[in-house]
Amino acid sequence: MKHALLAAALLAASPATLLPSPAAAQSQQLEQACITVAKNFLLVPSIKTGIVQSFPELDPPGARLTYSTREDAKPTDFTNEIECEFDKGQPPFRLQRFCISDTCYGPNEQDQDNRRRYQEVKALMDRQK
Repeated sequence: MKHALLAAALLAASPATLLPSPAAAQSQQLEQACITVAKNFLLVPSIKTGIVQSFPELDPPGARLTYSTREDAKPTDFTNEIECEFDKGQPPFRLQRFCISDTCYGPNEQDQDNRRRYQEVKALMDRQK
């Protein structure tokens, strides 16, 4: 009985522990789509990810992550970052824009090479549907 009272007191004292963590609202499907964008853009078969965050509730929905192309990546190797924006938060995802480091790629980019890279990655993503 003492243990039950102790457990009840602990739960009452910290109701925040019963709330879902911020990670619970994330979307693995959005995250995986952004990883696919990175692999297609970088022309690599796989990447190692560090911190991965997704935002299915935002408009436009998207994801961002740190990554490394090294096979034996250590935590200090995850210095590269990609951000992806999609048309909606559920599959099939249509890529709207992505940014790697400080360079963005999208249909309305001023730089023709950046616009072309976007079109290439979008075409590869569309083929996978």
